[in-house]
Amino acid sequence: MKIDITPWQVRSLRPDDAEALARYANNRSVWRNLNDAFPHPYTIGDARAWIALTQAEQPERNFALASPTELIGGIGLKLRDDVFRRSAEIGYWLGEPFWGQGIANAALRALTEWAFAEFDLVRIEARVFEWNPASCRVLEKAGYDREARMRQAVYKDGLVIDQFIYATLRG
Repeated sequence: MKIDITPWQVRSLRPDDAEALARYANNRSVWRNLNDAFPHPYTIGDARAWIALTQAEQPERNFALASPTELIGGIGLKLRDDVFRRSAEIGYWLGEPFWGQGIANAALRALTEWAFAEFDLVRIEARVFEWNPASCRVLEKAGYDREARMRQAVYKDGLVIDQFIYATLRG
């Protein structure tokens, strides 16, 4: 899969992304805003394992955010099942050198549009830790609405914090 968001791309992960993935993901500031399944430190072995896992996905739902020359982050969907089967959760991260350039917003818009076209979804949601207002702004600019504040819902980095739920619905 490849979506151009000039000059960046949302595209399938490739084995040659491992070095850049390990370099940008191995950052405490990135890890601090993600679920604990995202390891820290993030090693080349973690990168290779993640890429192999994504390449085996059917359907494909986790992708690279890339510059013209290298991977600079990631974005993906968790498809739900049971009574939630028409909903998905979207998540993203970006290497710290690329923060504040509109890349996450462009990628979020592009993958949201793609997901609604590709899957039988009516809702896509995202969860954000309270200490990450930049991600809240990314979601809001992409047309997501804050629906909830889950008080003391997350234990991360030794602290109990609130989490926000944002969502968008099929047009």
